[in-house]
This record gives sequence, C-alpha cells and structure tokens, in this order.
Amino acid sequence: MNYYEVIRRPIYTEKAVGMKEDARTLCFEVHVDATKTQIAEAVSKLFGIKIEGIRTVNQVGKLRRRGRSSGYKADWKKAYVKLKEGETIPEFAEV
Repeated sequence: MNYYEVIRRPIYTEKAVGMKEDARTLCFEVHVDATKTQIAEAVSKLFGIKIEGIRTVNQVGKLRRRGRSSGYKADWKKAYVKLKEGETIPEFAEV
C-alpha cells in the first residue's frame, strides 16, 4: 500500500482544529486496514514531520434512510497524529 492509499484526507472539524491548535495533533481519515506504523511512515514521508504518537479510531457506518429503503454507510478509520515538540504544522493544516 503506498502512502497516498494510507492517508485518504485530512479532517477539518471543530474538534480537529481545536486539537491542532492546542495539542499539536492532526486528524486524518485513513485506510481501514492501515496500521499505526504505516500511518506514521506515510505522514512523516509525505509532510516531512516527526511524530510523537498515533491514536486510531474505527468509526462504524451510520444507518441512512431514503424513504422506505435503508442502508448503512461504509465503516471508516480515523487517525490522530501527535507531532513532536518543536515541529511545525504543515501548510495544508493552516485554515
């Protein structure tokens, strides 16, 4: 799996922006089968930053209804990447 398959997209929510400013933590949607070591390697190679730690969350897909028919959205995985002290936040994260 290459780095662009591991990191799907950055997540910009109120919680993610607050964590970026307060705790030097970035939030990404990642591939469901990606491990913490793969995520760490992908983030450090793509953005050129050093990582202190990673936490992952498996999000379960929600039930969605359209009239009589219903179904579930796909399950997905989120990763919180904490940067080492002194590292600068990448330019893409400056909102």
